[in-house]
Amino acid sequence: MKEHNLKFPKIDKSWTLFLDRDGVINEKIENGYVLNVKMFKFIDGVLDAFPVLNEIFGRIIIVTNQRGIGKGLMSEKDLEEIHNYMLEEINKVNCRIDAIFYCPHDYEKEECNCRKPNIGMALQAKSMFPDIDFKKSIVVGDSMLDIEFAKNIKAYSVLIVEDYKPNIEFLSFKSLYDFACFLLDKRIN
Repeated sequence: MKEHNLKFPKIDKSWTLFLDRDGVINEKIENGYVLNVKMFKFIDGVLDAFPVLNEIFGRIIIVTNQRGIGKGLMSEKDLEEIHNYMLEEINKVNCRIDAIFYCPHDYEKEECNCRKPNIGMALQAKSMFPDIDFKKSIVVGDSMLDIEFAKNIKAYSVLIVEDYKPNIEFLSFKSLYDFACFLLDKRIN
């Protein structure tokens, strides 16, 4: 990534926030998948981050690879139930998610253009919300696939990493909550 990714410009309601789900919003299951609502656990602080993010960004969109569907471990109905639960909890803190896009494909079995780092989900979002400007977008994810996805749409990128270390190529934070605090602090100062 270019150095400009480290220097965020002023963000206003014309900006879009793309969020990965597993490892950013909910706890990731290492070597496994969140297959039902009982397995979905919000990461500490995430629900506190949403009021800040909702105030700053004009759109908040989730883009998530859900390979468990392609592997036959869960159905799209299972995923819909998980997402409905997640949205209900976010709504309880008077916040919103504008759309959720997911890739159900298993990359070992299928070729697709939607699995990150491919840009299919970003194009779906742009189709639904034509005013999205990828150059005025931030992608927050927990893997290098998310960073590549951001690069492929020419958006800014943020990596959520538990063992936080400053990075010269992109911004990284320990949690979505820490990223929201950074944005709030940047706005105030």
